[in-house]
Amino acid sequence: MKTLDIIVPVYNEEDCIEETFNRLCSVRNQLFDKLNVSFLFINDGSKDSSIDILKKLSIENHFVKVIDFSRNFGHQIAVTAGIENTNADYVAIIDADLQDPPELIIDMYNKSLEGFDIVYGKRLKRENETAFKKITAFGFYRVLNSLCNLDIPTDTGDFRFITKDVVDVLKSMPEHNRFIRGMVPWVGFKSAPIEFNRDERFAGETHYPLKAMLRLAANGIFSFSLKPLKFINWLGIFLLLIAMFSLLKMNLLSATICFVGALQLFAIGIIGIYIGRIYEEVLNRPLYIIKDKYNL
Repeated sequence: MKTLDIIVPVYNEEDCIEETFNRLCSVRNQLFDKLNVSFLFINDGSKDSSIDILKKLSIENHFVKVIDFSRNFGHQIAVTAGIENTNADYVAIIDADLQDPPELIIDMYNKSLEGFDIVYGKRLKRENETAFKKITAFGFYRVLNSLCNLDIPTDTGDFRFITKDVVDVLKSMPEHNRFIRGMVPWVGFKSAPIEFNRDERFAGETHYPLKAMLRLAANGIFSFSLKPLKFINWLGIFLLLIAMFSLLKMNLLSATICFVGALQLFAIGIIGIYIGRIYEEVLNRPLYIIKDKYNL
């Protein structure tokens, strides 16, 4: 019988874990005669009682596997740890907050049987999210796709179902700045969406405030696009035109100097980001440190 590992990154989700577990068990029961299903929880340095709940579940259920990080390394790294520690025929990725319905994993599996190696959840509606969050989420993928030479599906997260072929390629990708929802389509293979309406969190508060969303967006752009660097070339041409104009209008010289200086600093900043990413890769530090494993 083929196997399925459901990867669940966890960070301060003590109020959600048991309900998530119960709904995943329902999925497991419905797939019982088709797949041998296990749950792989990655505790990403939670400061609440999440790890205690997960340890208890792993003791009571042999199909519950747990990886406990030494500290918080971030959502994308937690997903990466799950991918690197599975040998299953299929892998599903879902967050513990239940905004993405676990029951959809069954539909994703059935869709994969039609010949798709990647089946991703595509959000139609977002329940109880602010207008600002909806607008920024809508704009993010459109801007990202306009900058990247890659077709990243719009209105998606990391909620997806992938085959072992895809997992094996992801394991071979060593970059430290991870953007899973860009890495998966970069791999290629045949893919298809499953549409759904996204629920509000089951409990607790979001772990993706504006600062984290901006960091994720920047990581996606700088991981899959060189257009910010190409923009600097056009910026140079623009500055040259400004300089020529300033020769004709000497009274604008001071303002022009300030303006040009600001744009130069902006360009240097973009270059600095790319250099910083090279520096992180050269250090070659481990992506994460595992404190404990349970049922692994």
